[in-house]
Amino acid sequence: MSTSTNKHLEAKVTKWLQSTNRVAFSVFCILAAFCTYSCMYAFRKPFAVAVFEDEAFWGIDYKILLITAQVLGYTLSKFIGIRVISEMKNNRRSIFILLLIVSAALALLGFALAPAPWGILFLFLNGLPLGMVWGLVFSFLEGRQTTEVLGAGLSVSFIFSSGFVKTVGKVVMLNWGVSEDWMPFVTGSLFLLPLLGFVWLLDRIPEPSPEDVAMRTKREPMSKNQRRQFLVDFGGGMFLLTLVYILLTAFRDFRDNFSAEIWQVLGYGDNAEIFTLTEIPVSIAVLVLLGLMMGIKQNYKALNANYLIIIGGFTVSGISTLLFQNHLISPPLWMILVGCGLYLGYVPFNSILFDRLIAAFKVTGNVGFLIYLADSFGYLGSVVILFYKNFGFANLSWLEFFTQSIYVVSISGTVLMGICMVYFRRKYESRDGVAVLSVR
Repeated sequence: MSTSTNKHLEAKVTKWLQSTNRVAFSVFCILAAFCTYSCMYAFRKPFAVAVFEDEAFWGIDYKILLITAQVLGYTLSKFIGIRVISEMKNNRRSIFILLLIVSAALALLGFALAPAPWGILFLFLNGLPLGMVWGLVFSFLEGRQTTEVLGAGLSVSFIFSSGFVKTVGKVVMLNWGVSEDWMPFVTGSLFLLPLLGFVWLLDRIPEPSPEDVAMRTKREPMSKNQRRQFLVDFGGGMFLLTLVYILLTAFRDFRDNFSAEIWQVLGYGDNAEIFTLTEIPVSIAVLVLLGLMMGIKQNYKALNANYLIIIGGFTVSGISTLLFQNHLISPPLWMILVGCGLYLGYVPFNSILFDRLIAAFKVTGNVGFLIYLADSFGYLGSVVILFYKNFGFANLSWLEFFTQSIYVVSISGTVLMGICMVYFRRKYESRDGVAVLSVR
């Protein structure tokens, strides 16, 4: 396609987006964001379907070492993203997304070529760029009247795509005869061309309208002083929210990374489709429920509704596990319900919770800073859980450790969210006496 033809098409798509109705605009945004992030997952999660059976180094299971390395890279990326994403200029976002994912793909090629245990280094390098992709993609969607449904549409991408790319990875191994070492690179390569097209679509999304700004406040890059001032104003609340998010991230990552082992124990080890089939209903349930939040116009009421949804998610995970252990529901239904509960807590943190927090307290800034602040510590918790399982509960099966963890996460998460609700209610009630709520 020539440069002039490409520019003409870009202008045509942008003009259509600016003049079309809200439903068509939302569908376009969700499609572009959902598919872009789903393609990213093809470079991060397929290796989790491999088990690397009977491989260990330094007394630690090789898969635990690989996951830890990737998560450490991903965690470091989140800390870097606190600054990079919060200060990112809009005209650089798309090219940065592509550069990050291509870097991750090259690391997977290194993983395929290098003998164990050098794969640990390459999975660290794989996770290092990918941690910043979420904030870049979500920045196209935040600060709009429809951010709830847009954020929910994007968020279900990591529910659906996690299962989907694992299914693709399993098929690549079972049907194509690809080894566990080469499977992640081969799987990711299948998504490279679609990625280019979806990032192009994402880049066509126009900036928030004046009506969006009036409803949700203007979203701008945040300087170091602005970020520091926000923590002065809301540090206690962010500490509580980060503790909850650490629980959710560790729990979610454990379920995600060791789903192959859990399904093996449950008797579904050779079923490639199970990874996708159990995540589709989770994706639909989360999308519908969180999309309904768009109907709540008052930002502070919507913020409280987010708290209640997160508490509800903890409750669903705990009760469904109790039913499963008493043989009252089947393993697939249990995994679906646990997934629903988990993601009802996890997804708001990655989209609508912080968007509504900024809008309710009229803070001029962006969601990327808050997401990456919580994310950076959340993934540290994920690493701690991996080593806690390996050294503290090595004799427990993956399934037993998973079920016990659900109870701990559900109870402690509910208590912390209750305290958090009280904190922000007091902040909101006293907001007229706080001179620095509008951080400029």
